[in-house]
Amino acid sequence: MISRRPQVIRHIGQSVSMAAKRDEMTLWTGYFDSRLSRSNGRRVPKQASIPKPTLESVVWAARSAGVRKMRQEPEVSHPSRPHAKEGRLVMPPSHVFEVTGASSKEGAMQAIGIALNRRSKEAKEQGKERSRGPAKGDRRRRAQRKSFKHKKGSQRKKKFGRK
Repeated sequence: MISRRPQVIRHIGQSVSMAAKRDEMTLWTGYFDSRLSRSNGRRVPKQASIPKPTLESVVWAARSAGVRKMRQEPEVSHPSRPHAKEGRLVMPPSHVFEVTGASSKEGAMQAIGIALNRRSKEAKEQGKERSRGPAKGDRRRRAQRKSFKHKKGSQRKKKFGRK
């Protein structure tokens, strides 16, 4: 009996891959980008995504979800987005399913995405607290303020009786 090997057709300049590895789960940062639509590559709900996620933030979210075994590949681009070097996380699916309690890749991504979104909201709230201006009575510091956001309408409008 002659054993037959699967035929692989090579095109010039293309790499050969037979099938996806079953012992690895790949998470691209674009899966968690709320600016992308589902058809453009986002794979989690809006509640579990953030705008412009970085690889470091996805790693942090995965760690906070309980994932410890992972490999980062920062300068890799997704096949459908070759211009963006977004990076990816590679991890063993058995470990991820065990730790997150999910039974599928989608469930694991949602668990990581929810942690990512929660961290983003906390960072935003801390940023708001820190970015408050000087106290109301601190005239010296208030004089340094250059923002025109709080300035009401121009004087011209008030002259002609408009509000």
